[in-house]
Amino acid sequence: MAKAVCVNGHKRPAGAAEEAGGRQAARKRRKADGGRGPEEKSSHLSAALFGEDCEISHDQLYELLKYAALGKCHNATQPSWCRIYHQRHLAGVVVIVLHEMSQLHFYKFYLQFKHLRKVFQHRFTLTPSANFLASLYGEGANLKPQNTAQGLTSTSSQCIPKSSDLQCDPIIRKYGEKKQGLTSYTLTLEEQKKNDYPIKGSPGCKGYIYTECDQQRTDSSPLFGLDCEMCLTAKGNEVTRVSLVDAQGQCLLNELVKPESTVVNYRTRFSGITKKMLLPVKTRLSDIQTRLKKILPHDAVLVGHSLNADLQALEMIHPSVIDTSLLFARNEGRRFKLKFLAKAVLGKEIQCEQKLGHDPAEDARAALELAQFFIEQGPAKVAELNLEMLLTTEKLAEVSQKKAVLQPQGCRVQKQLNEPPHLSKPCFSLSASFLDCLQVTGQKPLLLGRQEMDSSGLCQSNLSTSNKQILQRALEDVPLSTFSIIQFSLGPEYIASHLLAGLYEKVRSKLTDMLTIYAGPFEESFCLKSVKKEFGRCGPIQSLTVVTETYQPYVCIQYEVLEAAQLAVESLNGAEVAGSCIKVQRPITAAMLDCDVWIKELELDVENEGVIYVAGLKESLTETDLQEEFSQLKDLETLFLPKDLQSGKHRNCCFLKFQKSQSALDALEVINGWTVKGSKLRSRNALASGHLWRWIWQVNHSNGKQGGNILYEKMEQLSDSEQDLRKKVKKLDHHIKKLYRSLQNNTLCIVLFPGVNSMHGSQSGLGLMGIKDDGGRSAC
Repeated sequence: MAKAVCVNGHKRPAGAAEEAGGRQAARKRRKADGGRGPEEKSSHLSAALFGEDCEISHDQLYELLKYAALGKCHNATQPSWCRIYHQRHLAGVVVIVLHEMSQLHFYKFYLQFKHLRKVFQHRFTLTPSANFLASLYGEGANLKPQNTAQGLTSTSSQCIPKSSDLQCDPIIRKYGEKKQGLTSYTLTLEEQKKNDYPIKGSPGCKGYIYTECDQQRTDSSPLFGLDCEMCLTAKGNEVTRVSLVDAQGQCLLNELVKPESTVVNYRTRFSGITKKMLLPVKTRLSDIQTRLKKILPHDAVLVGHSLNADLQALEMIHPSVIDTSLLFARNEGRRFKLKFLAKAVLGKEIQCEQKLGHDPAEDARAALELAQFFIEQGPAKVAELNLEMLLTTEKLAEVSQKKAVLQPQGCRVQKQLNEPPHLSKPCFSLSASFLDCLQVTGQKPLLLGRQEMDSSGLCQSNLSTSNKQILQRALEDVPLSTFSIIQFSLGPEYIASHLLAGLYEKVRSKLTDMLTIYAGPFEESFCLKSVKKEFGRCGPIQSLTVVTETYQPYVCIQYEVLEAAQLAVESLNGAEVAGSCIKVQRPITAAMLDCDVWIKELELDVENEGVIYVAGLKESLTETDLQEEFSQLKDLETLFLPKDLQSGKHRNCCFLKFQKSQSALDALEVINGWTVKGSKLRSRNALASGHLWRWIWQVNHSNGKQGGNILYEKMEQLSDSEQDLRKKVKKLDHHIKKLYRSLQNNTLCIVLFPGVNSMHGSQSGLGLMGIKDDGGRSAC
């Protein structure tokens, strides 16, 4: 999926321009009021949560909370994904956690969450967690790292997982505990497709060279490590160096390659390739392909780290691979870096900063040795390394080292001599838990909820039996605390797995209907190609079928984005297409009776303020072309060019975000009918421009299956439970509204749907955030 880009060549957080205007207005007010001091400044939040950047990890959320609560005076740094202006003027931080709720709940009951969607403009997808609150305040992070000859270890006994914990390790869940032969770890065809490996016969691999290694693999088949370095050319990523090593680590191939196209960026920092190195090179990609085919035996197994990228760049197809980035499995689809694995597992330092770029032979050898270690030792031994904990300790060591380097030794000594200990400011690293940091600064967080959320004694923790009681306590206690976590819950009877799966199926079905339109009637001999071309100008089409059950043929079109379907209904209903005057409408079902209400509310959603949708773009157009084309539009802030999450190719549409809503309306009038390189554009207000775009794509490509093992039985229970759930959600929205209105101005408020991550399946979480201003709405 494409990242959002700024039209002037760099990206800035949404609202940066408003911030500048706000500062100017504040200066004028202070001047008019006699020049009162900075205490009148209001805090302000900006974030570029657009496109790919709308997905936020727990570590990133932790960054935000730590900076908001502690600020620069305690060595906390601005979060990497958003920015808080005038942090020291924040009145407090309030985190509202909706226990066991996910993005699914927000969009199933979108109309009921009236307050949330009208107040919070900044929204993000949140990685689901099995133990959300524990990860929120960073429990278990007080580990000091220690390096040994065998890699990274920790002095803490917490680093050695218990046998019961091993069962939860993603490596054990994937492979079991017993040792297996290498064939058990080669990627299946489905895994290769899912991870973008070149596949024989695939449309995207036309012209790729097949290694012809078709012999049956056994556990004694030879392993070969492969790694490539690439440079950016006018064509894209092209190979500039290839290394192949055998099972003994002997280098069989280490060759520079001359790209076919002009090099745009040598990426010397990572590739180690310079212009001077490639000048005398005459070897081309076709030469490398021929040599690799000759070297590899017919039962060869290739090993590499994210090997799909290397094979794509080589334009080669090989049927049997072990990918170490997938072999050493992690939760939630994350991957360990090769550099870390080499150090933690093998005790080897690779990709050293002293060297110019990566050494592909070194990387290929490291990946090969990692695979050999995994096969020889077995999954249980690998899981006992507790790589997640080792990664945490390594990061803590890096943070500590950076801080030590930034402060000269002489200054540290002088400071110790001149300052009494009780006067020095506390210095916090990530090794201290969030609660520890707040306690040292004299802050005691308030935790309110139905269940025990903290057993450390570092918080004011109060248990309540109902959401109403929690609200009453919050109204009394939140004003007295600078940091509060309030947890509301629907109750266990509403989070049963079959109910969740039923809700998911209903949301998926409704979204599919909203993405679908029927057009017709057409003449018997109508041109389907003309119909597809005309409706394709509204946006990317996922499927198109001819309906023949009717007297005259109709066409059923399912789009990939909501805007495209709505644009087709608005612009082509009553139009002449393929020689027929047609009617365009959505399917008529019970779930679609409120479709118009949904569309209207999505248009009015604060997240879509100042955002428009543009369709009809040619595939040949690049982001640079579009930036140049739209740069003349007034107040254009960001351009987001959606890409297929599997193929990486951009769709024939984009989203434009403007600094002012009026500028977006003006742009709509200009763009409709605008021709770009022979293609006529169509445009409308955005409906799903942010995190919702990605979620719709994932739901739309799930084929009716939830991403886990949830079986939904007893569907007859759903309708009754759903009615009760709708009432509960509406009441919950009212509770949050009441609590929000009671907050002081300049309070950072974050509402979190943590998501679901359990043995029954997974659902992404959702975050909404803003700083309350005088109008009662978030300052964005």
